[in-house]
Amino acid sequence: MRILLSIILLLALLTDYSGETRLKLLPPDTAVMAEPVALDWRDPARTKLGALTFLGGVWLTSPEPHFGGFSAMAVDGNRFTLLSDGGNVVRFRLDSRWRVSEAHAFALPDGPGTGWSKLDRDTESLTRDPATGQLWVGFERANQIWRYDAALRRAEAHAEPAQMASWPENGGAESMVRLRDGSFIVLAESAKGDPKASRPALWFATDPVRDSRGVAFTYRAPSGYKPTDMTELPDGRLVVIHRRASLRTAFTAVLTIVDRRAIRPGATVTGREIARFEAPVVHDNFEAVAAVREGKDTILWIASDDNQYFFQRSLLLKFRLDD
Repeated sequence: MRILLSIILLLALLTDYSGETRLKLLPPDTAVMAEPVALDWRDPARTKLGALTFLGGVWLTSPEPHFGGFSAMAVDGNRFTLLSDGGNVVRFRLDSRWRVSEAHAFALPDGPGTGWSKLDRDTESLTRDPATGQLWVGFERANQIWRYDAALRRAEAHAEPAQMASWPENGGAESMVRLRDGSFIVLAESAKGDPKASRPALWFATDPVRDSRGVAFTYRAPSGYKPTDMTELPDGRLVVIHRRASLRTAFTAVLTIVDRRAIRPGATVTGREIARFEAPVVHDNFEAVAAVREGKDTILWIASDDNQYFFQRSLLLKFRLDD
């Protein structure tokens, strides 16, 4: 009887347990290593890819078995914030010689649900206000948007936009960007019913956490591809990264540029292809893109989600946009 009562008490105390294994978290002192990679393994001197010039890249690794799965990224100078689809945050500096320093990791402090399950922390998009440092995170399965402080240590507020309620659970707020004018754009990864259909999308005139009423439009991705992230260029255009998975080619990706003026109520928006990542060019499950300025150059950083599989890699690639 004492054993039975102990079990009942234990179950009562563990109210967060849902029958799933506890979400694996990274320790604060997570070490990060960087191994250089080439754009084209057959021609290591190659640098041109469509409208891009390859400036270098690395394969990020760690002794920690739960390292990886990065689905979103923010870049501020030489400081990088990578966010996994399980709510793990990894921050570090990367110098001009591709050396990592000041690496540390932590878990998002709050979000949908209890945080016990990975499904509670299915974080797929990240965008930043350069003036305040505040960050917004898109949660895919919950179809929610959360705002955090600059350190990502405190959740400030969140919203559940009614127009996102019907978005697919596993194809929700995959791409999100805060534009310089303070408005936001959010793209769904997929559409319900027809995976080839145009994706639902929303434009918010202001912070969606403050006002969750969005202007609806649709986004048409390149055939066979799904949008996985987006960023704003210095000239106001948008860059969208898309990925496709197949048994024949594994993961491939397409990068497009979208005219910001095309986004209006009820419009179907599409982009112009500027680069394609497929063999022999380095390619993987690219899920994050960020644009920054270096002098007069527009720089694009692209990161991949290795799904924590041994046959994939957490890549971080740097390109100059020549478009």
